[in-house]
Amino acid sequence: MSANVKRLVAAGLMLQILLGLTLLVAFLPLGSLKPWIGYGIASAKAALVLWFFMEMREEGGLVRLATVAAFAWLAIMLTLGAADYLSRGWVAAYLNP
Repeated sequence: MSANVKRLVAAGLMLQILLGLTLLVAFLPLGSLKPWIGYGIASAKAALVLWFFMEMREEGGLVRLATVAAFAWLAIMLTLGAADYLSRGWVAAYLNP
């Protein structure tokens, strides 16, 4: 096998390990820490897919910068959407009866 195939197989195995870790965390009683651990695992999976399968390691600086900017923009939009949802009056009344 070529080095590239070995690298992709290793990345795929790492994704499978992270999937198992996600499943393990889903059933552990971690309380309010559970979502943050899940976000960390999901970020690691996304980074693996970007780096190995989308071949960002071979791209130049401008493409990497555009990728980081796109994910930063996505994070901003999700944060603002969540802030809008949580700032509505009916949500507070629903959560605190």
